[in-house]
Amino acid sequence: MDSINQQQPEQNHQDLSHTAAVQKIHELAQQAQTCFFCTYESDGTLATRPMGVHEPDERGHFWFLSASDSHKNAQLQQDPRVQLLLQGSAHSDFLSLVGTATISTDKAKIQELWNPLLKTWFTEGEDDPRLTAIEVTPEQGYYWDNKHGNAVQSVKIAIGALLGQTLDDSIEGTLQP
Repeated sequence: MDSINQQQPEQNHQDLSHTAAVQKIHELAQQAQTCFFCTYESDGTLATRPMGVHEPDERGHFWFLSASDSHKNAQLQQDPRVQLLLQGSAHSDFLSLVGTATISTDKAKIQELWNPLLKTWFTEGEDDPRLTAIEVTPEQGYYWDNKHGNAVQSVKIAIGALLGQTLDDSIEGTLQP
């Protein structure tokens, strides 16, 4: 048994709260371009769809643009609980956040978040009357990251597969923003 434990390094666990949690959210979210945005259907089942990720604000809150007549907005009006699932790269930067969403029609926020590519969905541009901003306030989360970056992690995975050993020295933990 001891030889098995020697071959399998102990995974680092680091629970973060407040400022440290918000910093980790920023660090991991900057690599992700999209996320899975999960809401609840009226029957309690999970509805999941991809959404473009904007950099979280200074409090670690995420913002999204959405149509007022979308299923997502209707679901949020019934149940504001959400889960965001982000992955920044193939071997690291995993982030799962659970929180509450608030729908806003604040024109200044919509203009701040606006990207011309969104005209595909909002044909009237940033003045489209259906445009809403969704603020997600994370309440808790889980992250998994590696210590040494993607290149080193990829090499460790390959060497570990050849040797039949776990060379994982990743860091994981909970977040309480």
